[in-house]
Amino acid sequence: MTVAEDSVSVNGRSVTVKSSAGTTLLEFLRESLGLLGTKEGCSEGECGACTVLVDGQPLHSCIYPALAAQGRTVETIEGISKGGDLSSLQAALIAAGGVQCGFCTPGFLMTLTALLRDDPSPDPDQVARAVAGNICRCTGYAQIVEAVAADLPRPGGTR
Repeated sequence: MTVAEDSVSVNGRSVTVKSSAGTTLLEFLRESLGLLGTKEGCSEGECGACTVLVDGQPLHSCIYPALAAQGRTVETIEGISKGGDLSSLQAALIAAGGVQCGFCTPGFLMTLTALLRDDPSPDPDQVARAVAGNICRCTGYAQIVEAVAADLPRPGGTR
């Protein structure tokens, strides 16, 4: 088995990707870096539980080769909070009841983080379309859309 090696930025920290061609980004994050927030659901890129951001774009890490991340910037759920405090989006999701078992929550949060960076004021339809690739069996999607609306900036720059 051939092992390749290169560096990648993960949550602002430069790390070395040392893996075989068949290793997924999900496996690398969980097994090599111990970042367990990114979940493995379907292993086919269908459920969204494994969503991370690569160069700011959401993607399914269960089907993305780890070696393809070399030279890129990867963000996981562990990287969106600041100093151990929840991000405002995380807090809004909890307050709106958009979290139940929590398995799918990291994927939703990463997808929504990317959406809000691209469009700080999406309408409910845009939010629903953005999370259409994230499957949740425990909670209604309405609470997730409500959480994004609750987290939107208010006049004067407050949330």
